[in-house]
Amino acid sequence: MAHHFANEIPPRLLMWQRVREYAVPPSMIEIATARRAVGDWAGACAAARVDVDLDLRAVGRLHGTELVTRLRADLRRLAPDLLRWHMPRSAPDGLLRPGLTVCLARYPDSGSGDGCSDGAPLRLVVRTPPAWAGAGQRMSLALWDAGGNGFGADGPEPHPHPHPHPHPHPHPDRRFRLDLHRHLWDAARSGELAWRSTAGGDSPWAVPRWAAEAELLLRAEGQDPRGAFCVRLGARSTGVYELVAPDDGHAPALREVRTPRYDIAALPVLPEAAARVLPDRELLEAGLVSAGRLHPLVAAALAPYAAATPVVGAGPQTGDPHRVECRGAVHRIALRDGVLTAVDHEPDQLRREELLVALGGPPLPCLRAIDAVHRSPEALPAVRERLGHGDVAGALAVVEGLLGPGAVLRDGPLREALESAVARRIDHGLFRSGLDTPHPAARAARTPQGDHIRPDLRALSALRRKRGRRTRPRNVLSC
Repeated sequence: MAHHFANEIPPRLLMWQRVREYAVPPSMIEIATARRAVGDWAGACAAARVDVDLDLRAVGRLHGTELVTRLRADLRRLAPDLLRWHMPRSAPDGLLRPGLTVCLARYPDSGSGDGCSDGAPLRLVVRTPPAWAGAGQRMSLALWDAGGNGFGADGPEPHPHPHPHPHPHPHPDRRFRLDLHRHLWDAARSGELAWRSTAGGDSPWAVPRWAAEAELLLRAEGQDPRGAFCVRLGARSTGVYELVAPDDGHAPALREVRTPRYDIAALPVLPEAAARVLPDRELLEAGLVSAGRLHPLVAAALAPYAAATPVVGAGPQTGDPHRVECRGAVHRIALRDGVLTAVDHEPDQLRREELLVALGGPPLPCLRAIDAVHRSPEALPAVRERLGHGDVAGALAVVEGLLGPGAVLRDGPLREALESAVARRIDHGLFRSGLDTPHPAARAARTPQGDHIRPDLRALSALRRKRGRRTRPRNVLSC
């Protein structure tokens, strides 16, 4: 049964509804699945816009063939499109959480090799770029160790996970980790979604699952499974809880610790994937998305929770944007020879009217409608959403479907959105290549990981606006 919200749909569900619509397009899922089905894990990563920053041959030289075998098995089970589907995101736009390192798998007995320090286990991680380089919403796959931080090593032996640019947060995040939730990226274990997800009602917290998930967390950390852990409840709020049970034969119960007798910084942190309700289940039960719009692996696992009521916002939209009232009649605007054209006017008449407009005369209503569609079409929000999530091909497909492949974009919000997407992709390329240099407007800040440039965001935003002005000479627009 679908939820009935007392006042309105919570903003978090509206955000996840947009994310599910635009963030992982069906074409990406189809291509990545096809490549993974034939064992081409690197091709699947490329289809899902995941850069591979590891070298299996170098891993074998440094850590042995046994680790390479285990790593290769995990990479073949990796569904990068499913990983992108479940990656942490930031409100309110739903983009990937920037500057994050997420652990996918740990190899506990790999810490004795020469490539690790202090016996720390190697970890397969996925990283998101910093916010300033987040155009395209690309991710990178790497192997992290406590000694080299995954960014190169001195000596003649090639490093197994080279990267030319230091990541702002190379250490795997304790709060955002998926090594205890392989069902969120491992295609062979996606069926676990059915029993590891819980309904939250109007709450985003999966409290009924906390005890079971915390027991898994404590065991993975090598601690007493009846110990204490913490949950980050907000920017300045952290809850401390204990698992208690009379003996090992009873399931542990959750008990909140109100007296500060623990060092919170030393306690294990319950991952966000366990602390919060899976948004797909909430969307299904609330009727905000249909099972057909979910990732196929997710839809197969959560089919029993699909609402019987129609999906909110589904169905054809009323009104035809290609019909215009012109001089007392309703005229059609349609694609002809790849260009949006007023089909109920003769070509000679259109040429005369265009000449009249060039001389300062009033344009025909049909010509005004075509000009408005070119500058700021009704589909512009969908184009912007796709560009924001890195789906340039999908955005161009929407534009071509509306204006035709032969259209020449005119000055306006649509052209500005496409030009901005192109400019921001250059920033990501500079980050990946390590060629970005700090501007005088940027200020240096020392971090525990070493020298790191923390930009003055207001100054850099002004620079980007200046760079994006149309008064500057421009080349032909391309995406």
